[in-house]
Amino acid sequence: MKFRILYEDNHLLMVEKPVNVPVQLDESNDRDLLTILKEDIKIRYQKPGNVYLGLVHRLDRPVGGAMIFAKTSKAASRLSDTIRKNELTKTYLAVVRGVPKPTDHLVDFLYKDRQKNIVSVSSKKNKQAKKAMLDYQLLASDNGLSLVKINLLTGRSHQIRVQFASRGFPLYGDQKYGSKVNKPGQQIALWSHEVSFIHPVRKEETKVVSYPPTEYPWTNWEQFLE
Repeated sequence: MKFRILYEDNHLLMVEKPVNVPVQLDESNDRDLLTILKEDIKIRYQKPGNVYLGLVHRLDRPVGGAMIFAKTSKAASRLSDTIRKNELTKTYLAVVRGVPKPTDHLVDFLYKDRQKNIVSVSSKKNKQAKKAMLDYQLLASDNGLSLVKINLLTGRSHQIRVQFASRGFPLYGDQKYGSKVNKPGQQIALWSHEVSFIHPVRKEETKVVSYPPTEYPWTNWEQFLE
């Protein structure tokens, strides 16, 4: 499986996750990115024994784009702490159906049914629901579709997909939360575009950028994706 390395040093490995590849082994038993990267490191650096690679954040299986992995336990621990403190900035690009407001701050309480793997907007009174927040900016609209840039403020499961769908703007190609308007086989238009943070060891600002593939519907707005 081909993947693109965005940044690598002795502490971190940042790659462009391919779409429809699970981040880690799941019930499908399909090849997962974490295992693939460990195998790649073992071969490239001729490492004996097991390779350590820490998973510090996740992307849904159908979503592609920038991801960070830690090559040492120290880096993993520090990155996890950075995420807990909301000091890691994650920016996404998405194509939604309809035309949302030019900018907005979305706040919801999301409940995850783990048996069905479905997330829904719930009441603040639900003790099992978690607060979810994001900011977005509308970049362009065309023919019933809109390109939005999202600053993810919390990392809840399926958060972007559920927050937009609950407001009547399901993501293009989202089979789980937009099945009434999306056709089977369409690829979800959600991309991890930019990740920035302070390097856990070097204490320098570190940023990687990844761009969606040159495929529909992204090709409607190539001028925004350069």
